[in-house]
Amino acid sequence: MNNLVKEFEDLIGYHFNNINLLKEALTHSSYANEHNLKSNERMEFLGDAVLELAMSKHLYSIIDLDEGVLTKTRAKAVCEEALDLYADKINLNKYILLGRGEENSGGRQRPAIIADAFEAILGAVFLDGGFDMAFKIVEKFIIPYFNEILQFKDYKSILQEKLQSEKRNIKYVIIREDGPPNNKTFEAAVYMDDILMGKGIGKTKKDAQQNAAKKALEKEAKN
Repeated sequence: MNNLVKEFEDLIGYHFNNINLLKEALTHSSYANEHNLKSNERMEFLGDAVLELAMSKHLYSIIDLDEGVLTKTRAKAVCEEALDLYADKINLNKYILLGRGEENSGGRQRPAIIADAFEAILGAVFLDGGFDMAFKIVEKFIIPYFNEILQFKDYKSILQEKLQSEKRNIKYVIIREDGPPNNKTFEAAVYMDDILMGKGIGKTKKDAQQNAAKKALEKEAKN
């Protein structure tokens, strides 16, 4: 474990004053439960706020447009798909500490786990070195991929805008969930008023909703 943690410090170019913060950031709840340790869940909560502030600062400096544009752009930059991309650039999944069950069920490739760990690391850097150090991590591992993440399609937002222009109501319902707690699959349905528009499956509720919205848009395009 210590060798992996040291290797990760070298990779991101930041060496912790309190190495236990980084160890906690890399500790998934499944590993924490097996070894009686703290998981990265609280640190992920903090890192989420750090990331939003860092991206807000960056976008404010480069986009001279209204709040709505800034908000939508930031949402793309901090969504799970974007976090998974950032994490992939540093092979983060290699360093996450997983319990045996989570490891065996493919948790090391699960976007939600990887995204949470990435945010937890930002929280750990913030606690150890302050916001300026956390912002340097964002500058190094997020901002270079900014144009790439802008290409992501937020199908829920696209569908919302389309149906709002037609003065329709839209709602999402999780209609099914299968599997054990550490490896669930969700199915979501999206309705326009009371009309079923599409269904989608995903490993998280958000992914299922995105896929349902995508199906609805494909259906609209065919019609």
